Amino acid sequence: MDNPNIVTCTAPVNIAVVKYWGKRNEELILPINSSLSVTLHQDQLKTTTTVATSRSFQEDRIWLNGKEEDITHPRLQSCLREIRRLARKRRSDGDTELDSIGLSHKVHICSVNNFPTAAGLASSAAGFACLVYTLAKVFGVEGELSCIARQGSGSACRSMYGGFVQWIMGQRDDGKDSLAQQVEPESHWPELRILVLVASAEKKPVGSTSGMQTSVQTSCLLKHRAKSVVPDRMVKMIEAVRKKDFPAFAEITMKDSNQFHATCLDTYPPIFYLSSVSQHVISLVHRYNKYYGETRVSYTFDAGPNAVIFTLEQHLPEFLQAVQHLFPPKTNGGKFIKGLPVNSAVLPEELKKAIGLETMSNGISYVLSTKAGPGPCVVKDPAQHLLGSDGFPKEML
Repeated sequence: MDNPNIVTCTAPVNIAVVKYWGKRNEELILPINSSLSVTLHQDQLKTTTTVATSRSFQEDRIWLNGKEEDITHPRLQSCLREIRRLARKRRSDGDTELDSIGLSHKVHICSVNNFPTAAGLASSAAGFACLVYTLAKVFGVEGELSCIARQGSGSACRSMYGGFVQWIMGQRDDGKDSLAQQVEPESHWPELRILVLVASAEKKPVGSTSGMQTSVQTSCLLKHRAKSVVPDRMVKMIEAVRKKDFPAFAEITMKDSNQFHATCLDTYPPIFYLSSVSQHVISLVHRYNKYYGETRVSYTFDAGPNAVIFTLEQHLPEFLQAVQHLFPPKTNGGKFIKGLPVNSAVLPEELKKAIGLETMSNGISYVLSTKAGPGPCVVKDPAQHLLGSDGFPKEML
């Protein structure tokens, strides 16, 4: 058996602050509106993918989080087909470097997330971004990859870049102009901090794909939002990011999250992604901001109950105390705050009174502290490969 060619890469999760909800073309995953996201740091949230190619592999195979999955999934096939097509094109254009790459060889793919999948934490975005980026490295494909990642999962195109990223909806029917662009790199706003409040790591009751389809078919608000609200919101959000204007960034983020969930309610039958814990977090944020008479904290919720909180570094310790006050953690020895360390702070009694909400014990299982981070990258250390030298998964830990 010949030694397989093995490459390992990692890719980040992104959180949309101007949401994507609804497609105008299901097959190519073309959105009905543009969107904007913040890429989260890979030290806290990432997908790792290893791809191996070998003459001796009989068929394409894929293992996700420890178990073999169906490689014939149409979206997986789109990404594989597109990368192989571009690699063949480069070779036919006379790129001699590609002669050593077996374009006809089958691939083995192994991928793991370091966070719960299908819990509203954008696992498919990180997963498909990582898959496309790794395949591109294996097959020597360069250039615009976000269009390919988009065909795996819409929001995956935004995970192809770090920092602040817009997904331009595009106008063409073939989707060639529906792609992601970096607005600013992760180094642009170092004071920005992000907390993920994990309300539940369970699977969502309604998946994003089917939820979107129903919304597109039945929601009038969805059409109004795409046509009359989002274009202006995108301009204002990009300006807020560039100027590091936190109050403007925070307000647009909250209003857009609220409108997205209003669209879910306007869907028929309605879709409920927010839980009583989510609603409690929303009340906490608004009461906290009201107490200070300024917008210090903002929330956004994707298609799930987990809150993503944006704030500036100086306000983080106190707000986290407010979260712990309202959602007393279980004392079962598990760490309540994971990720980047946060300084301790004392919650003023007047602030406790101003919050005035009932406590909900066990409402939040843990808090993940993170910040904006870089886009996909290659892992240089061969010890980090998820596939062994035989091209099969190493023992899953």
